[in-house]
Amino acid sequence: MNFFDGIKPTTDCEAALKIRLLTLCSLVLCGSAAPLSAFPPPGFGPPSSGPLPKSQIQITVKDGYRYISSNGIPDHQPGRFPNRNNPNTIRPQRYQFRVPAEPKIARNTTANSHSPFGIAINGVVFDAETAEFWNRDRRSGWNYEAKSGKINLGLDQSNAHVQPTGSYHYHGLPTGLISNLNKSKAVTLIGVAADGFPIYGQYGYTDAKDASSEVRKMKSSYRIKKGTRPNGPRGKYDGTFVADYEYVEGAGDLDECNGRFGVTPEYPDGIYHYYIIEEFPFIPRYFRGTPDSSFQRRGPRPGGRGPGRGGFGPPGQSRQRGGFGRSQ
Repeated sequence: MNFFDGIKPTTDCEAALKIRLLTLCSLVLCGSAAPLSAFPPPGFGPPSSGPLPKSQIQITVKDGYRYISSNGIPDHQPGRFPNRNNPNTIRPQRYQFRVPAEPKIARNTTANSHSPFGIAINGVVFDAETAEFWNRDRRSGWNYEAKSGKINLGLDQSNAHVQPTGSYHYHGLPTGLISNLNKSKAVTLIGVAADGFPIYGQYGYTDAKDASSEVRKMKSSYRIKKGTRPNGPRGKYDGTFVADYEYVEGAGDLDECNGRFGVTPEYPDGIYHYYIIEEFPFIPRYFRGTPDSSFQRRGPRPGGRGPGRGGFGPPGQSRQRGGFGRSQ
């Protein structure tokens, strides 16, 4: 089944997505894609607890929604967990999410608030925010940025690590996934956001309306603020905290949601879509549409259901490594 069956481009042109999942034997080296100074990289090789189960994801489209269920296990080699800076072990999850099959632009943007932004085509969630705050005070408003290089969260080369629940999740560009797709410098569909709009890797067309234009890395419109912090940790804005950044309209290719409307290989007539890139915000922090409540984090128990514990029906056929089956 097409990962985006049910999402129609604005002209009802049927989008044809053919995603090939390669074998799990490609080795992804560990450590951060942007090395964190003064810290050693996480260990190399498979988890010390033994081989992981296979990545599993099920998708079906019914009554205007896409239902997605997965075990959260990556289809590429993760780093070693636990490691010096992340004490948690990867464990299978029981994720159940739903997204609109035909997403719509909302009147106002919605800020993501410490819940998964979306889910990758391999069933691993995209989770931008961290649980770490200045002085351990969530009320301070000074949330540490995972990819700042100022704190070491034990991220592997796919910019992922593990929560206490055992949930392996991406904090940035999923390099192992993209490597498996063999599309490192192409406009590549890598997932779906909680509002139903597609998520792409860092490459897009130079002209958003022209698929024949040059393909290049998309640039963020966020910049580090000038001056010093007025309270809390004080000191010069340097990217340590999420609040050190501000959106500057027109400064880059992408809007405040780190997305844009334009053509893609799957949507030749155009659709709003997000990008995950190598610079802040890495993973988008705002939704252009309305995120489904199934992505809201509700304190899942270890190895149990992930965010959104219930409410929607079971998905249809499993997506195996050979591709997607047609939904019933």
